[in-house]
Amino acid sequence: MKEQGSTKMGMYLNEIFKARPESIDPDNFITAKYYVESPLGLESSGIAVATEESIGTWTEISTTNDWVKTRLPARVYKTEGEGDSGLVYVAFPIELFDVESSGIANILSMVAGNLFGLSALKNIRLLDMDLPKSIVDYYPGPRFGVGGVRKLVGTDKSPRPHLGTIVKPKVGLDPDQTAKVCYEAAMGGVDFIKDDETLVNQKFCPLEERVSKVMSALDKVKSETGRNILFAVNVTGAPDSMIKNAETAMDNGCNTLMLDIIILGFPTMEWFIKNYDFKVPIHMHRAMHAAFTRNPKHGISMLPIAKLARLLGGDQLHTGSGAGKMGGEMGQNLELQSVLSFLKGDWFGKKNTFPVASGGIHPGYVPANFAVFGIDFVINAGGGIHGHPQGTRAGAAAMKEAIDACVAGIPLDTYAKTHPELALALKQWGERKLSED
Repeated sequence: MKEQGSTKMGMYLNEIFKARPESIDPDNFITAKYYVESPLGLESSGIAVATEESIGTWTEISTTNDWVKTRLPARVYKTEGEGDSGLVYVAFPIELFDVESSGIANILSMVAGNLFGLSALKNIRLLDMDLPKSIVDYYPGPRFGVGGVRKLVGTDKSPRPHLGTIVKPKVGLDPDQTAKVCYEAAMGGVDFIKDDETLVNQKFCPLEERVSKVMSALDKVKSETGRNILFAVNVTGAPDSMIKNAETAMDNGCNTLMLDIIILGFPTMEWFIKNYDFKVPIHMHRAMHAAFTRNPKHGISMLPIAKLARLLGGDQLHTGSGAGKMGGEMGQNLELQSVLSFLKGDWFGKKNTFPVASGGIHPGYVPANFAVFGIDFVINAGGGIHGHPQGTRAGAAAMKEAIDACVAGIPLDTYAKTHPELALALKQWGERKLSED
């Protein structure tokens, strides 16, 4: 008896699952790029994916008609590499997708569905996907984008990286303590403050009281300095709770909403964006992403996630850092570069998305991140601000000084000679030299 999944069974190697590259009209297909390792070889591996994710199954069936065979097969249209590993490109006919009622859930069920469990494939990783204009146009994209967020903060006339911070400790402070931390960070120079992804509405720091007191503190900063500070309130939760949290936050002066998009799931995000417009920037956190993005050979890369986040209206998105506890090696992280290029580039007229670098960043890591991200990014520091020897305000000032030095093209050690907060930070943590990479 033949084993299920044999390469000789059913439609597995059928010609209907192959196509020439020139036959794939980008207006009529969703295309996906995969890295594959399999003893089947690249073309057969691609056909296995196309079969499983469109009209095929493991054996011959009597219920497939000519229309289905003609219009609906996914098709392998290109491979790159030799032997058992390389790149496979698969095109999915647009007729396969029910965007209006099933949306992104339907898209992911095909381009990133059962294929990860195919026993014939040792490894498979979704590296990228391209969507037709008709699908992209169906979604709003960012309401503000980089330019709109800059106008809110006041950096539109003289662009520079935005400085952000996360309230630390991650959890445990009460609303008064949280507001004090936010005030000190804002007075030190941050443009953006966010809840940690683990903080929502716990009893020790209720969301309503936290938002009210933090926004009062930031109103005081504005009256004293003229600066407008964004505060991203984490409203992540079950759909009914999420809407209640968002409404409560807005009623208490919230000016940015934060959502843990991977934990929530893209269909929940799609529902939220389509049905509720709170008219403030949406800060998207990617907590839990590494469960499927970290392995370079299997899972899903960050680029498809970035595309879905921008599609759904992310004004800001965590992308990883160029250097830090969650950053890759400088000049070697090609995935990060592709994500940044996409978020900042043109995409059928959609506004762009502010990339957010975060995770173990302190002033000494600013030049390394600036070299990767350029002007348009938010650089978040938690411990790298609140762990400064002179406290939060000095820590924020040190980070801002490091940013100013980079924009001016001045080495940190030179700038630190006339900026004591930065000097202390560099003494505390050192500097990531570009030459080290």
